Amino acid sequence: MTSLARPVRLVLLPGLACDARLWRDQLPVLPAALETKVSDAATRYGTIPSMAAAVLRENAGLLILCGASMGGMIAMEAARQAPERVVGLALLGTNAQPEGAETYALREAAIELFERGDVRDVIEPNIVFAFHRAQATDRELTQRYLQIVLDAGAVQLIRQNRAVMRRPDARTHLPSLRCPVLVMCGDSDTLTPPACSREIAALVPQAEVVWVPQCGHMLTMEKPALVNAALVDWLERVSAA
Repeated sequence: MTSLARPVRLVLLPGLACDARLWRDQLPVLPAALETKVSDAATRYGTIPSMAAAVLRENAGLLILCGASMGGMIAMEAARQAPERVVGLALLGTNAQPEGAETYALREAAIELFERGDVRDVIEPNIVFAFHRAQATDRELTQRYLQIVLDAGAVQLIRQNRAVMRRPDARTHLPSLRCPVLVMCGDSDTLTPPACSREIAALVPQAEVVWVPQCGHMLTMEKPALVNAALVDWLERVSAA
């Protein structure tokens, strides 16, 4: 890609309790012609709609939104709020459905522990479930993710979990999207299983699906080379259109 047909900003949206470090391996290889920003709106607002509104308010013009997990929920909501401004959506390991009763109860129980200050005791034993078993034994990788979550702290964990628990049903507006959509998922993701990505892809008219082999929920950290290749190829095609 040598030039853009129009100015477009790429906004990266981290998952729950994550920050720009989630995109550490992607930022150096993203197309130079795209102005790229990592949004921190999720750290400052308490609902998915208000986070999405902040992303739109703080980033002028046409946008490509790339969201992982909760970030994908924010991206889908932003596309609902301003479909004329969103020219591409990359949705990594995310879920368009509203929160189910079982996961709602699990989050409520975790929030009670966070409120007591038991963040590490809750998070550390569960870190491995975010990764494929092949990566779950990589202590450097899992500790890096653990540190990101611990740095977010109890207040962010509580606020963002509540936002996810109360998220809107994105399935109602996905069929009306007219922008290109990349749906990417780890083939062994147990937190947002592949069925969630299949559902999104079936609802969106212009969806491309990429399955990342031997990968869990933490796509950008577990399989950066595969994620980068698919994401950069898609970004170059979308931004040049």
